[in-house]
Amino acid sequence: MEGTVKTTETSASAETVFDVAADLPSYPDWASGVSSVEVLEETEDGLARRAEFEVEGFIKKIRYTLVYEYERPSKISWTAEPGADIEEMEGHYEFNELDDGGTEIVYALAVTPAFVVPGFLRRQAERQIVGSALRGLKKVAEEREAG
Repeated sequence: MEGTVKTTETSASAETVFDVAADLPSYPDWASGVSSVEVLEETEDGLARRAEFEVEGFIKKIRYTLVYEYERPSKISWTAEPGADIEEMEGHYEFNELDDGGTEIVYALAVTPAFVVPGFLRRQAERQIVGSALRGLKKVAEEREAG
């Protein structure tokens, strides 16, 4: 499945960035377009195993459920359960520690909607989602580390 991959760097530690990215209920506060997140199942250590998202799409509100896997503090990955709005979705964050104590954040996302969307619009939406999420994640992680 094709998708979008973007990277950014932050002064925040990988552990802090992981914690911000793993706090799914806070996404509406910093991830553009995310209206709500409901955690449906948790792992033994309290992280979301399954979560339902509602996002503002270009054409309509989109709902989907993601299933998560974690490799603390270096990776969070997810896949969507097929539904009315999303046929397939897979993605991940990678948090690579830098020599200066900061973190390189890699975000990969591939989405196949369950409704007809021209390919160029799908790719544009992926790029917008990924770019916006990276900016928000970086900002919140740096604010959290600053105190």
